[in-house]
Amino acid sequence: MKKSSAFIMVVPGLVILAVCLFLPLLRVLIPSFHTGDYPFSAYVEFFQDEYYLKIFMRTVKVAFITTAVCMAAGVPTAYFISRCQKKWRGILLSVSIFPLMTNSVIRSFAWINILGSNGIINRFLMAAGLVEKPAKLLYTDFAIIIGSVYLFLPLMIVTVAGIMENIEDDMMEAALSLGADRFKAFMKVIFPISLPGIIVGGILVFTGTLTAYTTPQLLGGNKHMVLATFIYQRAMSVGDWNGAAVISLIMIATTLAVIKGLNALSARLDRRGGNHA
Repeated sequence: MKKSSAFIMVVPGLVILAVCLFLPLLRVLIPSFHTGDYPFSAYVEFFQDEYYLKIFMRTVKVAFITTAVCMAAGVPTAYFISRCQKKWRGILLSVSIFPLMTNSVIRSFAWINILGSNGIINRFLMAAGLVEKPAKLLYTDFAIIIGSVYLFLPLMIVTVAGIMENIEDDMMEAALSLGADRFKAFMKVIFPISLPGIIVGGILVFTGTLTAYTTPQLLGGNKHMVLATFIYQRAMSVGDWNGAAVISLIMIATTLAVIKGLNALSARLDRRGGNHA
């Protein structure tokens, strides 16, 4: 296909993105640059405000912890699924992505019933005599992390499993025949090859958690706000659209910085693996 023909095919998509995404985004963001006594003063004030900074740090912390947990749980699960027979592989992948088939509001209300003061966990703890009064599990950072892991773990599993399916069993068997145990063989052979998929899965989980609204709102409440719920509050409750635009751009910049960092880490590990080879 000629380059001119390929460009013509891309133009409609670019026009739709420009009209429906970039132009409205710029329309909201540009006024925030000139709010205050000097350009970008609103952004400086955001990071000088302890309350705003606390919300920002909580959001990044929750996103990083959720990503780490999803990696720790998703990679072994994806490896197990990728080594099953094809007839079982499809079934297990379907079970893995089942949470994505349920509305996020319903999923969050299910966790409210589990983590609430009269929820399943607290009733069990009190019945077992481990606590005298219900533990505060709901409306905490812990609740947001649990709900986010449940929501985004399928993305990690599916992404990594797709990479691991293409890794031949002979590579693991060769490592075992050379004296490595299964864990060492996995870390030295399977993990480096799967790293691109793990990085992509990590990016999907991190960006999804950083920008999620429903789960943090229902499980975290107003006392444990994150950037997404803070944007809604500033725009819809307070009517401060410039403040909401400032938070939105900070969220976008944070997401892009993390994506760039993860890609750089992946490239560095690839070069190191090539040097060792």
